[in-house]
Amino acid sequence: MSEDITTSSTQETVTPPAAQRSTSLLQTGFGRNLGLVIALVLLCIVGAVTAGDTFATGANVLTILRLAAVIGVVSVGMTFVITGGGIDLSVGAMVALASVWATTLATQQLAADYHWIFMVTTALAVGAACGLVNGLLVAYGKIVPFIATLAMLAAARGLAEIISDRKTQIITVNSFVDFFGGSLIGVPVLVWIFVLVAAAGWVILNRTTFGRRTFAVGGNAEAARLAGIKVQRHTVALYVLAGLCCGIAAVMLMARTTTGSSTHGQLYELDAIAAVVIGGTLLSGGRGTIVGTVFGVLIFTTLNNVFTLNNLSISAQSVAKGAIIVIAVLLQQRLARRTTSS
Repeated sequence: MSEDITTSSTQETVTPPAAQRSTSLLQTGFGRNLGLVIALVLLCIVGAVTAGDTFATGANVLTILRLAAVIGVVSVGMTFVITGGGIDLSVGAMVALASVWATTLATQQLAADYHWIFMVTTALAVGAACGLVNGLLVAYGKIVPFIATLAMLAAARGLAEIISDRKTQIITVNSFVDFFGGSLIGVPVLVWIFVLVAAAGWVILNRTTFGRRTFAVGGNAEAARLAGIKVQRHTVALYVLAGLCCGIAAVMLMARTTTGSSTHGQLYELDAIAAVVIGGTLLSGGRGTIVGTVFGVLIFTTLNNVFTLNNLSISAQSVAKGAIIVIAVLLQQRLARRTTSS
């Protein structure tokens, strides 16, 4: 009788080897990234078929990369925040405020008299300062990240409107535009900046103590605290890093549009969160991937490009984005349940 019970319980817990290999592959970073690569390739095939020669050109590829670069840098910062168990809804507003502050007459006069580095430094400082405020409110003020960053969204956008008087500020420093608007070996400087930021983000997240602590804080903040990690200080650092990425993105957007405006960065927070989620970073924290985020940005940017070339409406693009986000989250939840059960 006991042998029968043992046999039956063993049979219930055995999983077919093929299913085990399939599940384990999906749960690895390689498996998830492979899925994103396949999705991107299929999207490119659809673009080539529907838009013809217009899509499959070197100029269009560079256009996609140039458009992906700005939101890509913002998404790298968002990856750190979400991996650490937070969220940042203010990234678009921080980009707008940094672009406006860096293109005021006073800042541009300093840049014209000395060097355009003054504009870059101003944008980075404004972004980092906004991130610092977010981090302090979340870590020490004990305000829920959603509420704290929502407040920053409203405040930063409003301050940008006050500083610019709701007017677009034209960049008159030609050396700034020439440098950031130029190309290196045929590839736009903006794309190189995105590559460097993504590479630095990957190294920090995967090869440093800071990255390991980020995973620990996002996975279980209390356990991280008991392990000796200064959770509050680390949380502040994550939001400062996100703000710094917004400052870099502001510089890139200023170069691309030759303007600073309070309308810059509209809905960047939604695009960044979407790219991070579809890339495989868990919204609940504890797991993040820079490589996945890069693919997520490229997928959404390519999708927008295909829709634009086929003269499809922005509303249709929004519906497609929403469907992709829902599917990505459902897949995350399913894989999380499989991991827990195994």
